[in-house]
Amino acid sequence: MSETQTPEQTNPAPAEAPAEAAAPAPEAQPTDKLAELEAEVARLKNEVLYARADTENVRRRLEQQAEDRGKYAVGQFAKDVLSVADNLRRALDAVPPAAREGNDIANTLTVGVEMTERELLGTFERYGIRQVAALGTRFDPNFHQAMMEMEDTTQPEGTVVMVMQQGYQIHDRLLRPALVAVSKGGPKTPPGEQLDTNV
Repeated sequence: MSETQTPEQTNPAPAEAPAEAAAPAPEAQPTDKLAELEAEVARLKNEVLYARADTENVRRRLEQQAEDRGKYAVGQFAKDVLSVADNLRRALDAVPPAAREGNDIANTLTVGVEMTERELLGTFERYGIRQVAALGTRFDPNFHQAMMEMEDTTQPEGTVVMVMQQGYQIHDRLLRPALVAVSKGGPKTPPGEQLDTNV
């Protein structure tokens, strides 16, 4: 080292080296921070999408429940009133057609009961309550309850040959199954149409 050189001039390279080494570090930090923020944004977007989907599902479920409440609100009341319809039908079935002929009182009374039954069934219809088809149809465990089997060679096996109590449904739900008797001993049903007729 010469006398004219100052200590700053003798070590110029080491002073620059740390500055160069420190320069990449600040660049790496913003990149890491950016990646971290992008990951956070992606996570939050997913959370928002899940929350939106969950809210939509809840909204749809509540709408369905409100619709069901409106459609089936009279269900329990209707079940209680079905016995009135049953009794009107029993009263009509108790009067044989021969008893009506020549007896004005019996005929007038029967006509009145028929009109009452028609009005009640019409009211049921307005609220989506209708009778389940049973007599002469294939036994369907979704709508019929088999109480017994009857020997009947004239009907295909598994046909409803007697209705002991009329069934009803409200819109697409069963209110009460029809209590029926099912034929046996008749022609066999093709395999694809066979239904369970176990009592």
